[in-house]
Amino acid sequence: MKAFLSFAVLAVLVVVPTVQAVYVQDGDLKFSLESVKKLKELMDEKKHFNPRMVDSMASSSPCNEKSLPEEFQSVCKREDASMIFERLNLAVREADLCEICANAACAGCF
Repeated sequence: MKAFLSFAVLAVLVVVPTVQAVYVQDGDLKFSLESVKKLKELMDEKKHFNPRMVDSMASSSPCNEKSLPEEFQSVCKREDASMIFERLNLAVREADLCEICANAACAGCF
């Protein structure tokens, strides 16, 4: 009986976090909400630089950041990466909307 109870508790601990995962989707691409929030932080940090500084788009890309979540590496290889990053950034501009699933780009809430 104790073995069954231990197994049941372990199963619940493993299944519950995966069931409640929230994802942000852009076309056929799907990313975890936490990773998109990290992307937003990186992109917001770049915007706080001096606006008079002339900087190429390539050097301001989040792909150049070492702290960019691994799941975005495939996006960095695409020609439309900057547009994808901007759309993801817009999707989580108001993070609360995504966490309560009011945003159509967010999925996975139950």
